Amino acid sequence: MRSPKLMWLLGAGASASAGLPTAADMIWQFKQELFVSQRKVSRQSVADLSNPAIQAQLQTYIDSFGQLPSTGDPDEYAALFEEVYPSEADRRVYIHSKVAGAKPSYGHLALATLMHAKRTRLVWTTNFDAMVADACAKVYGTTGSLMSVDLDVPELGEQAIREERWPVEVKLHGDFHSRRLKNTAEELRHQDARLRNILIDSCSRFGLVVAGYSGRDDSVMDALDEATQQPGAFPSGLFWLHHGEGLPLPRVRKLLAKADEKGIEVGIVSIDSFDEVLRDLIRQIDDIDTTTLDAFASERRHWSAAPRPTGKRGWPVVRFNAVPVTGVPSVCRCVVCDIGGTAEVREAIERAGVDVIAVRSQAGVLAFGADADVRTAFEPNGITDFDLHTFETKRQRYESSERGLLREALTRAIARQRGLEVVRRGRADLLAPTDPKSSTWTKLEKLVGTLTGTVAGSPELHWREGIGIRLDWAGDRLWLLIEPRTVFDGITQENKMISADFGRERSVRRYNKQLNDLVEFWSRHLGQNKGNLRTLDIGDGIDAIYRLSPITGFSRRVGA
Repeated sequence: MRSPKLMWLLGAGASASAGLPTAADMIWQFKQELFVSQRKVSRQSVADLSNPAIQAQLQTYIDSFGQLPSTGDPDEYAALFEEVYPSEADRRVYIHSKVAGAKPSYGHLALATLMHAKRTRLVWTTNFDAMVADACAKVYGTTGSLMSVDLDVPELGEQAIREERWPVEVKLHGDFHSRRLKNTAEELRHQDARLRNILIDSCSRFGLVVAGYSGRDDSVMDALDEATQQPGAFPSGLFWLHHGEGLPLPRVRKLLAKADEKGIEVGIVSIDSFDEVLRDLIRQIDDIDTTTLDAFASERRHWSAAPRPTGKRGWPVVRFNAVPVTGVPSVCRCVVCDIGGTAEVREAIERAGVDVIAVRSQAGVLAFGADADVRTAFEPNGITDFDLHTFETKRQRYESSERGLLREALTRAIARQRGLEVVRRGRADLLAPTDPKSSTWTKLEKLVGTLTGTVAGSPELHWREGIGIRLDWAGDRLWLLIEPRTVFDGITQENKMISADFGRERSVRRYNKQLNDLVEFWSRHLGQNKGNLRTLDIGDGIDAIYRLSPITGFSRRVGA
């Protein structure tokens, strides 16, 4: 509804799936470059930058400098870039080498599709690549539809926005072809004043969605800070799409808090990736042309089912943490009555004191439960129709009300029949053993050690070994994604960072073998007894009955 009134700000994370490195990736590459060049050692000795031991070795060396910012400092990226490549010309060559040959990802093409449908008009980016322009060229069938503005010609952006010659892309840090390319602390402090003012002015006309941007450089953040001070700033809201378990940088949280104080609608939106969030948005819009997106998806889908590995040879190259949902409910109860949204539906169930799982949809209230209990819950709202509802496959492909109901019922079934307790956190359902001392968990204890405890220094913060689960769609079927996690009880605003640090410490040294064994344990545990699960175990009404495979998905090359 608000899409034409929302502009986007893209950072490096939005281009990660296009094969371009994020700021975090480049930080470790810069540290590696300094270590190799100054210690005069083989690059091969520190080649695996994902290895915590190598990261610790590089960080120890960087810390010995004494003048470079510490890990996680907002200035870390810019300072390291300038230390490795003092010359702007060299930095341009480096950036060019990173963007050369890259192609737009699904997210870029989806954003260009929104532009073509006049659902998005203005995109700001701190990136040097041409992913948005290339995506627009594919979707529009021409290179002349997008007005792309960089530091060399800020007046073009000013004029295009004033005259509403949409769509417009503004490259705040320049283009790698640009004569002026900003990427170090000094340069970012002197961000082009004209572009900065255009951004501030635009924030008075549009809301903003931020994706793939960490908020590291002060130039853009200062502009957004100043924008919040303008009357009527961000009239359609300020939304920060955030990837990862931790919180955004303090500077981002401070900006959002300040905006909230000014009465601006703000939100930190947890996402899996830029591509996935754009995919979910596109799926919920019916009246746009997705021809280019459909063709892109078909081109990229080069896979086929592989037979289950047997014997000592042919084992999977990659084990997925995705368990096939081989059996899923086909129908639920549909109740048409005079009631509001899902929150009111849940209040009605709680007030009636019945065991029913339900959500609100356009068709009515969709529910699992004994018919008598369902009627008891919603009779006060005047039931006009009481029928069956068939789950449509297309509505299971995205976060629809139907998939939400299926997820909630599956989580309940797993908890009820597999000795687990549900703790809900954001988009994922967390599950932890109800009785960690039970012999059921002996094998898990051998894999990870102690299964429960209290965090040192926070006696109110208790933890258990568990998993996060999420329902997703891929390859024309539903999958249950499982992720070994530390599950906390007693989290407060004050100890949130402590819990995050503790959870990270418990998982950071879980390398391939241990993670493989953990995923194997959980998939076998959830898929025991032929994987059959019943949510409510009722004889009357509609129960949710599932079947899970005990074997996760895997990837390997089969045949020629």
